[in-house]
Amino acid sequence: MTTFIHQIPAPPGNGPLTAVKDNIDVSGMPTTAGCPEFAYTPARDAACVARLRDWGARIIGKTNLDQFATGLVGTRSPYGVPVNPFDPTLIPGGSSSGSAVAVATGACRIALGTDTAGSGRIPAAFNNLIGLKPTRGWIPTRGVVPACASLDCVSVFALNMQEAWAALTAMAGFDPEDPWSRHSETPCLPTGPLCIGVPSPAELLHVDPSWLTGHQRVLDVIRSLGHHIVTIDYSAFREAAASLYGGAWVAERTAAVGEVLDRAPVGADPTVSRIVRAGRSHDAVAAFRSIYRVAALHRQSELQWARCDVLCLRPPHSIPP
Repeated sequence: MTTFIHQIPAPPGNGPLTAVKDNIDVSGMPTTAGCPEFAYTPARDAACVARLRDWGARIIGKTNLDQFATGLVGTRSPYGVPVNPFDPTLIPGGSSSGSAVAVATGACRIALGTDTAGSGRIPAAFNNLIGLKPTRGWIPTRGVVPACASLDCVSVFALNMQEAWAALTAMAGFDPEDPWSRHSETPCLPTGPLCIGVPSPAELLHVDPSWLTGHQRVLDVIRSLGHHIVTIDYSAFREAAASLYGGAWVAERTAAVGEVLDRAPVGADPTVSRIVRAGRSHDAVAAFRSIYRVAALHRQSELQWARCDVLCLRPPHSIPP
């Protein structure tokens, strides 16, 4: 299989068929995180899965992923590569590749992914789906194999915003067993015309022309719906995003699964192994410097958020590792 690593017949009931990325625990079903030698069979559901079941979701299987949720391409799995349903010559996007393809091909209505550095949003974009990433800590990550534990989020794939939001709010809420969980209120979504922030033309100079055409078409649709376009300074967002693979946060991946990959399992992806092992090159001083720099970037980004409600971003110049 390429989309599903484990699949079962749909349970009875009328709730939405739901697939779960295979770094999220489903009781009685192996969790592999894309590495056969890592596999274990949990006795209980991850908190998010348990809450979805209570909501009525019917779990039908576990989906493929970039091994240990490391990468944005969707091709780093010993279980094969999920096929992009729109063009098989294109990547499906990762790391939640299987979850995105499962929804895009109609195997289920909802799928869970994880999103640490874009792993829920990029495959959604590549498969014409809604990819909804919540604020950190809003959905518990208990029962999720960590990539970067301090940054990990459970995300939702769906065909429309209504279903994605319903699933997200069903999973949300404080979990006393999760050290990263937090008390929060369901946000009030803005109504009426929005201010949509877009990068400056200089940020778009090196974007592939076909992507740029699509981006411009989106902006035309936004304007036709009565929303306002404002140009923002995207540099702080860009630098913060780059730090997730280029900075000390890679060491969190090493802390999570480095010992597993040190044993050189047969199913280890060489690119994933290289990225994870590189985390040992970052010491505590580098980690604190990265934390301080991202805090400064966060403050800079607040100046841009004061000018807009939503960001509409250009595609990346290239897919990170």
